[in-house]
Amino acid sequence: MMSAMGVWTEQVVPRLTDLSLRGHQVGAEREIVCRGLSGRVLELGFGSGLNTRFYPAAVESVAAVEPSDVGWRLSGRRRDRTSVPIERRGLDGQRLDEPNASYDSALVTFTFCTIPDVPLAMREVRRVLRSGGTLHFLEHGLSPDRSVQKWQRRLEPIQQRVAGGCHLTRHTPALLEQNGFTVHDLVEGPIPGMPAGSPLTYRFRGVATIG
Repeated sequence: MMSAMGVWTEQVVPRLTDLSLRGHQVGAEREIVCRGLSGRVLELGFGSGLNTRFYPAAVESVAAVEPSDVGWRLSGRRRDRTSVPIERRGLDGQRLDEPNASYDSALVTFTFCTIPDVPLAMREVRRVLRSGGTLHFLEHGLSPDRSVQKWQRRLEPIQQRVAGGCHLTRHTPALLEQNGFTVHDLVEGPIPGMPAGSPLTYRFRGVATIG
């Protein structure tokens, strides 16, 4: 029998994530980060398909890595509305069952915060990207404001329990640089239109290339 925490993580968290990350402010960030995607795209943490409406015309297909069956079901109507072929191609971003250099672009939004071994996942994305390929990322994480950092560190253990392992104190650009990427076009700061002092709303948006 599944524990109460297991029910919460598997049944409730995907629905809460869908509700909390589909607003206009976050949608504007999604639209920007999807610009420049092209060819065969790997989307790590596909979730409920909130990025599908923003795929550029140059995207030929999307391989969706999504561990949650509930999240995948929630994405059904959004997948039906797009002309881009989307196939679920894995459950674990730490172990991609894909050939080396097989994708032109990768997209990761609000996902590196939850993966247990995020350096391993980043190296896997790097492995499956072709030479010249790009990783487009939009993540929340560690604020430079010390007072906000204090609350992020206090709340992180609770956040991990109630939000599917989500970390509040990861610095995505630094982690990407440490794992073989070069970060370009980095924009960071509170998500426009959201509270500047919130532990949840400091975001990193950019594009990373190999080397």
